[in-house]
Amino acid sequence: MTVIFIRLFFVFLGSIVGYYVGWLIGDFSRIYALAGTGVGFFGALLVILIEMKLKKLSVRNLSAAVFGLIFGFFMAWLMTLVIRLIPMDEKIYSALNIIFILVFCYLGMVIAIRGKDEFNLIIPYVRFSRQEQKDEIIILDTSVIIDGRIIDIADTRFIEGRFIVPRFVLRELQQVADSQDALKRNRGRRGLDILNRLQKDTRIGVRIHDEDFTEVKDVDAKIIKLAKLLNAKVITNDFNLNKIAELQGVVVLNINDLANALKPVVLPGEQMTVRITKEGKEYNQGVAYLDDGTMVVIDNARHLIGQTLNVVVTSVLQTSAGRMIFANRPGENPRRGRPGR
Repeated sequence: MTVIFIRLFFVFLGSIVGYYVGWLIGDFSRIYALAGTGVGFFGALLVILIEMKLKKLSVRNLSAAVFGLIFGFFMAWLMTLVIRLIPMDEKIYSALNIIFILVFCYLGMVIAIRGKDEFNLIIPYVRFSRQEQKDEIIILDTSVIIDGRIIDIADTRFIEGRFIVPRFVLRELQQVADSQDALKRNRGRRGLDILNRLQKDTRIGVRIHDEDFTEVKDVDAKIIKLAKLLNAKVITNDFNLNKIAELQGVVVLNINDLANALKPVVLPGEQMTVRITKEGKEYNQGVAYLDDGTMVVIDNARHLIGQTLNVVVTSVLQTSAGRMIFANRPGENPRRGRPGR
């Protein structure tokens, strides 16, 4: 609403300025004044139309272009000073001056936009914050939004900072929600619901970030590039994104790693009560699951599927997929060797 008011006010001022300019040019003629009013009115509308077309242009790109333009003017000025030392006709010198300005300004703007990530002195890159206030930026990827556990983690206040959802992640989430595959469509809609709940929670700061790297096609690569640009962390449960980000020096918070770290610690010799749900991979093994999803493999328990029994932990194996516990029934000797599935 504020933008609309500013636009209307700009059209009004443009008409007044056009009337005044036409009145002066026409030597106080009313016809020129009315013509100037029309020119000012339509000129203001043209400026507003251009502004609306440029709304997708990011401030960072614009600032890089301005920096390149200034640098191009400076280089053109240096070149004209050098050329001035060479005797030549004044017309040729003026023509070369114009050519240098045009060429160097163009090259400066293009090079600055392409290498905008390397400019650290441009105004949008500078973030002013109070020294005693720590405001971390955390970027959410598509997988962690769909997963949904981020809401519970944020509610516990273990993660502090502002959550950033890039526009390209939101676009990918919408594509998943519009998929022809029913499973993907349900996952995408769940992700949109989770994001909506995050935005409505006043205790959690969530902001949509409009920066998009059009030259990069892969969403994971865009997330890493944005994290490096904003000096932000990435929260995900995508194994590949986790590894690639760590290789490039980006701090990653993996929800799966957090879940594995919070699983109860068991030691060999401890007893637990489990329910055998299926057979194991090896001969005569039974498999049970704890409440947190940890797999428990019990030797000589295949015939006890569906029953609940006490077991004794013999060993614990930590893998990339999670934690596995091997156990026996009390009084049995632990069998060495092959792990179950």
